[in-house]
Amino acid sequence: MVVQRLDIHRRDRGERALVTLVGTIGPATVALLRAALEQCLRDGMTAIDVDLATVGSCDAKGLDVFLTASERADRVHSCLRLRHPCAQIARLLAATDSVSLLNDPPGASPSADAQQGDGDRTSGPVVKDGIRLRRLTREQAEGVSEDIADLAVEPAAGLSAHADRQRDAFLDRLAVSARRPGFALLVAETTVLVGCAFGFPVGPGAGSERGLQEGVQRLTGCARFMLLTQVVAHHHTQYRDIGRRLQQRLLADRHAALGVVLLGPADRAGQAAFESWGWRNCGEMVGLPGRGAPCLLVLFRESGPVLVPRVARPGRA
Repeated sequence: MVVQRLDIHRRDRGERALVTLVGTIGPATVALLRAALEQCLRDGMTAIDVDLATVGSCDAKGLDVFLTASERADRVHSCLRLRHPCAQIARLLAATDSVSLLNDPPGASPSADAQQGDGDRTSGPVVKDGIRLRRLTREQAEGVSEDIADLAVEPAAGLSAHADRQRDAFLDRLAVSARRPGFALLVAETTVLVGCAFGFPVGPGAGSERGLQEGVQRLTGCARFMLLTQVVAHHHTQYRDIGRRLQQRLLADRHAALGVVLLGPADRAGQAAFESWGWRNCGEMVGLPGRGAPCLLVLFRESGPVLVPRVARPGRA
């Protein structure tokens, strides 16, 4: 009886992983392969290149591991690609219509063994406790807007008309915010999306936000701030800290000392959630065109200057 063996070697370069396999992929080795690929995703790799040049064969179970890992990678905006398969593996991929595993996605950067730099560290993902925070471009945000909207729907809403309204309202806010200069969106990911936050900067001469900018400056002394138009965190106690981490990372990425949120006076649940994340409720803000009198909440960046809002307690700003 021949004992199957599979040696796995991994080399990281920035956010990419090159996984080199040596041996046979079969019933006795698929568990090792699955664990190695899942670890790459947990570590926040945005691309996983699997070198098969020294793999003699792969069975259907091994192919299923690759397909499952590729699907999970796609869900967190990563990618998994197979390189240099032998003839048997190439035939297996062709027979099962899985040749897409050999192709790079459109616009992909060079593979790990050809890449020369680590990229932009400022906007790169931050991984902590198995949760990755990553900034998306406008185009990337459009591509996953439906997935992000699923987070905004309350679990109890199910497939009701109320859930549809929640989704539509979220997508409208995302579309409007994405058109603003300086728009930024962060997502929190494990092997699935578990949170997001987005908004845009506001400063002197902000046009339609002039009244808000002047009011916030009077209250806090900050002339520039980040207006967060949505923060969503997965409804699970394991992820209770995601909202705060998303907000602080968004402020840091945009070099903003202050975050601002406007919520409806009747949105008690929303106000309570933001207050649990460390936001200070400054009360209702009157005089904003088209907004009624929303509640103004502010949050100072943890690593920023120590500033004290000029509002002593909630009231009418």
